Amino acid sequence: MGNPAASLDRPAKRQRLPEGFRPRRGLNWAMVGLTYTSYYLCRYNFSYANKSIAEEFHFTKSDMSTILAWNFVAYGCGQIINGLLTDRIGGKRAMLIGATGTVLVNLLFGAASFWGMLSLFSLLWGLNGYIQSFGAPGFIKINSAWFSERERGTFAGIFGCMINLSRLLANSLLPALLAGFVFLGMWHVPPQHWRWLFWIPAGVASLVAVIMALTVKDTPEECGFREVFPGEADHADISIIGEIRVVFWHIVSNRIVWIMAFAYACTGAVRQSIDQWFPRFFQEVHHLNMTGSKFQWLGFLIPVAASSGSLLSGWVSDRFFQSRRAPVAAGIYFLQVLVTLAATRVTSVNWALAFFVLIAFTVNSTHSLLGPAAAMDIGGRKMAAFASGVIDAFQYFGAALAIKGLGWVLDTFGWDYYFYYQVPFGLMGAGLMYSIAHRRSLKKGHTH
Repeated sequence: MGNPAASLDRPAKRQRLPEGFRPRRGLNWAMVGLTYTSYYLCRYNFSYANKSIAEEFHFTKSDMSTILAWNFVAYGCGQIINGLLTDRIGGKRAMLIGATGTVLVNLLFGAASFWGMLSLFSLLWGLNGYIQSFGAPGFIKINSAWFSERERGTFAGIFGCMINLSRLLANSLLPALLAGFVFLGMWHVPPQHWRWLFWIPAGVASLVAVIMALTVKDTPEECGFREVFPGEADHADISIIGEIRVVFWHIVSNRIVWIMAFAYACTGAVRQSIDQWFPRFFQEVHHLNMTGSKFQWLGFLIPVAASSGSLLSGWVSDRFFQSRRAPVAAGIYFLQVLVTLAATRVTSVNWALAFFVLIAFTVNSTHSLLGPAAAMDIGGRKMAAFASGVIDAFQYFGAALAIKGLGWVLDTFGWDYYFYYQVPFGLMGAGLMYSIAHRRSLKKGHTH
């Protein structure tokens, strides 16, 4: 086995890839990415239905946070369990299990509108969190086999773009379903009940999952490409199947995994505070209509800024920091703190729009760096899913605690404390990443 740290110290040079490899990887990557995009469409829909559900059934903000918290806790637990399982069964199978499950749960969540029980909504959205946790480990597992060690930061940026593609689609489609729209200039679609925000995404995810099942392969070797990345330790063994006991101990005994995990909890706290509450913030604080031009611009700019942050942070870590994620993440966390503090001082709707976009840029930069990129660096193609599962789980454990606390803060003190609430998480993330910023490798036992 080669030394991973040493391999990253060698000067980067463009690899000569087998003929036909890039187009086949592109197809694989596109369909895996679109499948994961459809997962997010079946997850972001809740933020747009938030206000409608609360008004119909007289739920408080704390009640809505309870539904979200169950989702995040279940997702976090599922990431650990399903990440370990994915390293055994393969990424494609894991993603298809998750897609099937999220389709069924979204259909049931829409149907639950006929009963309107908080406990039922919480149970179903928690189940959606658990079943969706097959997605990220599967996604990362597949692509750890298809991408070089030196491409992973850039890949992580593209990973973020795929997530934000679903956000862009959600920002356009879901408000239109609630308000009504004209399709192709000919057919008028009247305003729909919020349950359709769960049924329509389920239909989209079903279609994409079928196409993925027909086109995606777990590894280049399954398509006839061998020794694509010679000299890289992660690709020296063509097997992607990890022994559960070995994978478990290798990852949980790595101190860096836990530092990354707690930092990712800080990312999740802010990211979900923005993603799950920004539509309601602008509805209640600035009285924006979700189909109005300003809200539509925000719906466009947030995913664009988030994608830009994901791409830029990954590229910078690969190009200027020898694929080291921690120093880049530490700087971004600190920038996030400055931006969030500045956001507390604004009162106009236009400045509020601008600061939401800036926060989305920073928080999605650390999201893509610490989740897919760092997980692949630590775990390689045999253990990437479980490494991702452990790290990503804490993003959602952090989000669950933060969202529940935020609901109480909003009910008790109002929106004036919304941004202040996010500041400590950025400070903690910056400190954790700074503590390992000197490391050349995230592999166990390698420090320089």
